Amino acid sequence: MSRGDAAARRLYAWEDREVAPRDASRVPYARLQALIDHVWAAEGLRWPPRLRPLPPQARMTVARATRLAIEAPPVLPSWILLHELAHAMTSTADGLNEGHGPRFVGLYLQLLVRHARMPEAALAASLRQAGIPFEAGARPVFLA
Repeated sequence: MSRGDAAARRLYAWEDREVAPRDASRVPYARLQALIDHVWAAEGLRWPPRLRPLPPQARMTVARATRLAIEAPPVLPSWILLHELAHAMTSTADGLNEGHGPRFVGLYLQLLVRHARMPEAALAASLRQAGIPFEAGARPVFLA
């Protein structure tokens, strides 16, 4: 998750306003892979992405993900991990992804509701109010 991505600024502002205040939990690196594995399995998926340390030169990046790997710092807010898992679910093994498009936002919303116990109706309404499109009932790209 890089704060420099112009296409995602509206989503990041929404997260800062609606998501971060609802979840102050922080997960140490040593526990992240177990959480990744748990969420992936709970979503009915196999072969979760592997955790890797975020390279020190990635100074403007909070975390990042592909279908095969999630790179994270020593401690990560759990909602950011769910954001990165939504990226992994909307990416293919060959590196194609949709960025922060409607499928990504739809999956992210589902993960926030199921795994962070956030209120679906309130989050969906706030996404609509912010003008952020999302695909209700979105599924991982590799299952579609």
